[in-house]
Amino acid sequence: MISNLAYIHPNAKIGKNVTVEPFAYIAGDVVIGDDCWIGPGAVIHDGARIGKGNKIHTAASIACIPQDLKFAGEVTTAEIGDYNDIREYVTISRGTASRGKTVVGDHNLLMAYVHIAHDDVVGSHCVFANRISLAGEVEVGDWVVLGGHAAVHQWVRIGAHAMIQGGALVGQDVPPYIILSNEGPRYAGVNKVGLNRRGFTPEQISAVHDVCRMLFQSDMNYMEACEKAEKELPQSPERDYLIDFIRTSKRGVCKPYSSKKRE
Repeated sequence: MISNLAYIHPNAKIGKNVTVEPFAYIAGDVVIGDDCWIGPGAVIHDGARIGKGNKIHTAASIACIPQDLKFAGEVTTAEIGDYNDIREYVTISRGTASRGKTVVGDHNLLMAYVHIAHDDVVGSHCVFANRISLAGEVEVGDWVVLGGHAAVHQWVRIGAHAMIQGGALVGQDVPPYIILSNEGPRYAGVNKVGLNRRGFTPEQISAVHDVCRMLFQSDMNYMEACEKAEKELPQSPERDYLIDFIRTSKRGVCKPYSSKKRE
């Protein structure tokens, strides 16, 4: 059902069984897949490429102009996958000349007031709580949970299955599988509950614990710990992902664990 009170540009491409509620605005250079719901007052700007089964709630703004002084009006996109729940007042900017597009995967929950900036790449099955702010060119892996009011600096990478505590100010890369404390911010343990929910075996979780103890709870620097982990710990995809993530970091990695006694 498309409301007579909504505005849809005649050039917009709208799929089957799409609902557009009153006062929504859909621009011309837009593609919306089947079975989407566009809520009242939502704004879908030029450059939006939206998959199927998405719910875009009141006053969300998709493919809005980047908040970047270098943006010169170049033709770019914001590409949204399938079955995302994009709640009230979420803003997702389109890309700039840097990458040309902003990407959000599938089955994500973006709660109210989340901001995803230009050229960000967000994976699938993520949960972003209220008022999360990602700066430009951030990369977020699959199954990441970001607590409310966290802010992520430009160019930061967050590995898959990581969990960021609410209010954290994230200025360095966050390796996969870990919990990032909002004090520091620093390593606070393995995201064991999340890994268990996603079907990781006890053996896989134990392997992650072994690597993380060496990386984040020893007196070695990260490069030394990576070398030691490769030599002394059994090979596994989880071990290799953690080591490769740290070695390829350009911004540096979050602080290691530190007890209150040590601090």
